[in-house]
Amino acid sequence: MLAAVAVLFLLSGCAYRLGSALPPGIESVYVPTVVNNTEEPQIDTEVTRALTREFQRDGTLRVADEASADARLDVTLVRFKLEPLRYEQDSNKTTREYRMYIDADITMFRAKEDTPMLTRHVQGEATFDFFGDLASSKAQALPECARDLSHDIVEALVEYW
Repeated sequence: MLAAVAVLFLLSGCAYRLGSALPPGIESVYVPTVVNNTEEPQIDTEVTRALTREFQRDGTLRVADEASADARLDVTLVRFKLEPLRYEQDSNKTTREYRMYIDADITMFRAKEDTPMLTRHVQGEATFDFFGDLASSKAQALPECARDLSHDIVEALVEYW
């Protein structure tokens, strides 16, 4: 019985690999300011900040300046959307809860090359309650949505290979 448990334990780790799954030579990334092609102002700043933090948190790729990075990640925000989720009990016209979506197209290049290594479409989202005015409510939810998008971007880069 003990031998069977030991064999199962040893076999359970066979598919697990230590280290990065990225192509050889890709250890650092340059992240230029995110491009905002939506009509929602200033979300690019929040996403750029969140993306840098997410790379640092994940640790698989080091954020570097353009001259020393092994790769460059271009991120273009292509859609910002609010979707009503819940309405006031006495009125189906007054929204109490929203879901925020930010969609982005990402392209990763090897340093000093123009041929993409990876292109993907990713989406971040966050749910928030309406309070006060919509602009204030959106401002409170934006960091969470940017974090979710950034997590999905880093995950797409690290897990793709």
